[in-house]
Amino acid sequence: MAKSNNSFIKKQKAENKRKKRLEKLEKKHNKKSDSQGTGWDSMIAYVDKNGNITNEPPEAPVIKDEKQNSINK
Repeated sequence: MAKSNNSFIKKQKAENKRKKRLEKLEKKHNKKSDSQGTGWDSMIAYVDKNGNITNEPPEAPVIKDEKQNSINK
């Protein structure tokens, strides 16, 4: 008597399931390695003095201190 096809079908299903799982893990790994951002730094936006949103941080404002002026004189 010949074996039933059940064992063959089970093996095929298990192999297909394993292949899909491996492909999924590979895609997940590729997405992680191809990510552009480096965390929060890539998400930060700044507002300039005109109210426009930019990626560059604003320049440090020049503060004139009266105390420093009086000390230097």
